[in-house]
Amino acid sequence: MSTYQPVKKVTTHTLQEMKNRKEKISMLTGYDFSMARIIDEAGVDVILVGDSASNVMAGHETTLPITLEQMIYHAGSVVRAVSRSLVVVDLPFGSYQGNSKEALSSAIRIMKEAGAHAVKMEGGSEIIESVKRILTAGIPVMGHLGLTPQSIYKFGTYVVRAKEEEEAAQLMSDAKLLEEAGCFSIVLEKIPANLATKVAETVQIPIIGIGAGHGVDGQVLVVHDMLGINNEFNPRFLRKYNNLHEQMLNSFKQYISDVKAVDFPNETEQY
Repeated sequence: MSTYQPVKKVTTHTLQEMKNRKEKISMLTGYDFSMARIIDEAGVDVILVGDSASNVMAGHETTLPITLEQMIYHAGSVVRAVSRSLVVVDLPFGSYQGNSKEALSSAIRIMKEAGAHAVKMEGGSEIIESVKRILTAGIPVMGHLGLTPQSIYKFGTYVVRAKEEEEAAQLMSDAKLLEEAGCFSIVLEKIPANLATKVAETVQIPIIGIGAGHGVDGQVLVVHDMLGINNEFNPRFLRKYNNLHEQMLNSFKQYISDVKAVDFPNETEQY
């Protein structure tokens, strides 16, 4: 008798059920096939193909330079690796702001060419027309409020957002607006924990935090940061679960040493 158990895919509906029963949602970024396969195997609920690929994969200072074509490439690599996780893909800077027709075209390309399950967009009232247009095509949308890295030159800094009453009220208003439009979830980045908790308690859809405290419905981290591959980034909200920078560096040094000493390959490692 077969013991095979089909893997139950995580969907937007799954995330809503998790919030309803107060089960926390786990989310990590992923940009390539090999890493995404391990993340998926571990049981992470959501893999975000983040425009942070601009930083960690391509070495840019900001997320702005990455193109739609590059996001489709990374997203397709991740989608081919997963059997369980929900794959959400960032719409990159310039592919949706100010033009809802272009926004829909960008989202359709990500869904068709990469096989993604949903898209993510930064902003509230200023991008709501684009959000609504994408949703009318049946494409799930995850929102993103608080510190929105695509707007870094407007903010001029990566400091905590929404500490002042006016900005906090605007964030709450935007969260409700995104929910009413039909977004299935919202990421809150680098905002006060008490505000994030209030948002999570006010709206019915799942709220995923990064630097937003534990009162939200789930957490997301950049995989290269939490693995300690990128050892230059040390914000308060980051917990490093490994120090792969040091481990990889030592492995590479040992390999170089073994090659130089003609210790690799040995007799059992050749034909």
